[in-house]
Amino acid sequence: MKIYNNIDEFEPVKNAVVTIGTFDGVHLGHRKIIEGIKELAKASGGETVILTFFPHPRMILHPEDQNIKMINTISEKAELLEQLGVDHLIITPFSRDFSNQTAEEYIRDVLVDKIGTKKIVIGYDHRFGKDRQGGLAELQQLAPVYGFEVIEIPEQDIHDVAISSTLIRKALLNDEIDLANEFLGYPFFVTGKVTRGDQIGRTIGYPTANIMIEEAYKLIPADGIFAVKVYLNNQEYKGMGYIGQRPTINGMMRNIEVNIFDFNQDIYTQPIRMELIKFVRGDVKFESLDQLTEQLGKDKQAVLALLQ
Repeated sequence: MKIYNNIDEFEPVKNAVVTIGTFDGVHLGHRKIIEGIKELAKASGGETVILTFFPHPRMILHPEDQNIKMINTISEKAELLEQLGVDHLIITPFSRDFSNQTAEEYIRDVLVDKIGTKKIVIGYDHRFGKDRQGGLAELQQLAPVYGFEVIEIPEQDIHDVAISSTLIRKALLNDEIDLANEFLGYPFFVTGKVTRGDQIGRTIGYPTANIMIEEAYKLIPADGIFAVKVYLNNQEYKGMGYIGQRPTINGMMRNIEVNIFDFNQDIYTQPIRMELIKFVRGDVKFESLDQLTEQLGKDKQAVLALLQ
């Protein structure tokens, strides 16, 4: 898959089959749409193009709203789309200027001139252009003028995508990892770099790798202990993940860390990926480090059983 961080980098391709959206989560609902554009491209000898925006339009148009959280970072989304066999991903920097284009300017300048769209797959509720004036009707009206075909995504499929995204976010915030993973079609994961912590875990026999996630917009599940799989240097490991403020030691900041089983390497500053497989328990404040250590022993046995 070729990735373009600006639409000006893209050269029109033959028989471009295009769809547009945030594709947050790249979940089962999205995958149905992606399979559809791949079939259309194959039938016409064309190439698939996904046009997405970053930052998310709501982050630019409503900067006061700090509650906008995404299931995937932009790099995670790109990785997932590449795995699905998309040919081209255009990540368009969203700005107020971009949002002020008229519907026809958007269709003519972006979809036709920049991308070379021959087929566009779009939902009935997709809006674009200044004040969101453009939509399916405008695309259908201008399709014969600019020589492309419009394929409407069925309303039920659009509904399923919206419901899935909402349910996934709610599930993650309620520690319903099984439900989130079911809708995603893969284990929810976080990616970041390993940073140095205060090394308290090491003193009680459970050393952890602290994961720093730079993207503030990344949705982080509710606090607790999780059965996880960890990926470092293309190697998979089992582990016990933790999200929380470490109340037993009166922690002040929310941490994301993982105790990697059967592992003893220096991995500071290295990229790490942690997949949440199962929820084990919520975060608890213990009376002492001894009590915490005893519980972590029980947690580890629970995690090992879950990851068999």
